[in-house]
Amino acid sequence: MTAVVAHFLSEALAAGQALLTRRAGSTVEVFDPEDLGGTGRSTVVRARLGENPLGVGRTVVIKVLDDGAPTAPFLREVAGYRYATALPSQSRPGPQLLAADEVRRILVLSDLGHGRGMIELLSEDFDDAARGVSAWGQALGRMHAATVGGEEDFDALLRQAVGRTDDGDACGTDAVAAQAAAARDGAHELVARLGIDLSPRLAAELTAGCGLFAGGDLRAFSPSDVGPENILLNDDGVQFMDYEFAAFRDASLDVAYALVTFPAYLGEASVSRRADLERKLVDAWRAEVKGLWPNLTRDAGLVRPLLHARTLWVWLSTHWIVAGGTGGHDWALHTTDARVVLTRWADLADAARTVDDDELAEAATAMERALAHFWFD
Repeated sequence: MTAVVAHFLSEALAAGQALLTRRAGSTVEVFDPEDLGGTGRSTVVRARLGENPLGVGRTVVIKVLDDGAPTAPFLREVAGYRYATALPSQSRPGPQLLAADEVRRILVLSDLGHGRGMIELLSEDFDDAARGVSAWGQALGRMHAATVGGEEDFDALLRQAVGRTDDGDACGTDAVAAQAAAARDGAHELVARLGIDLSPRLAAELTAGCGLFAGGDLRAFSPSDVGPENILLNDDGVQFMDYEFAAFRDASLDVAYALVTFPAYLGEASVSRRADLERKLVDAWRAEVKGLWPNLTRDAGLVRPLLHARTLWVWLSTHWIVAGGTGGHDWALHTTDARVVLTRWADLADAARTVDDDELAEAATAMERALAHFWFD
């Protein structure tokens, strides 16, 4: 461990201890810091607890934002964790918020432990991958079902978090929606670089996909980046670990995000059965939400929003690799591997054909061919 890293860990430990002591009203000792890596914009530490008046287990996770890191995602993260922590434990999508300081930009969370990462499960045999995606879909569904109608509560928590700082900035803006809109608006320029015209059908799908952030019939809470890199499976099931862009939006965006991001991690034995895994994920999700959204008992009720959302995510990952930029966040959706993006367009074409949407399938195939020529010919 370098002296610089040791310094940051020590500072995070001291900050977390002070915050927990203030929260408990009596001294809370933390020690034995373990560097969890952070995101490049924060220091994240697992620490042991000594005297523990909070009764939250033997370890906690402390996150301290680095100097210069933007405040808006942190405030959304605070609001997201506060909102999710208030949910019933069986519906809670991730760690519990124990304490937060918006001014000093510190979070203390319950420790999820080590568990197994979703990436590990996907890379193993088909049965493991199937269990993983089914648990993933189920966890998304439970979260969505538990949060329908809670948008005003989340917005109030977000305003509260902002009000405790001097940053009355654009925290109210959904940064993911803004990135998606920018990618949609740059569509004509991107396809011009590929030497083709933008399919009117593809353009319409992108507009419909962007509309799912502000509208849609399946509105619920989302941590936003619900890809394999941010999922841990422990004794309590699937846990989502990144809340920096938490928001309310159409739940089909989360389901489609999973469908777009998981195939890149499949082991060789599972690649040919990707479609089976997709069905397992969607069916597990639908089983949890069909009581709230009865129209989803039929595939027809889900086909259109899923295709809108899926097309948007495939487009955004393409925009990032061709035009550059990710908004300063290490998204699970982002890839620098051209082959992954080509496969996403092929998978989208397959999904469109499955529901007899030949026009979208042709547009996706045309994009795949143009990108292959752009990168490899």
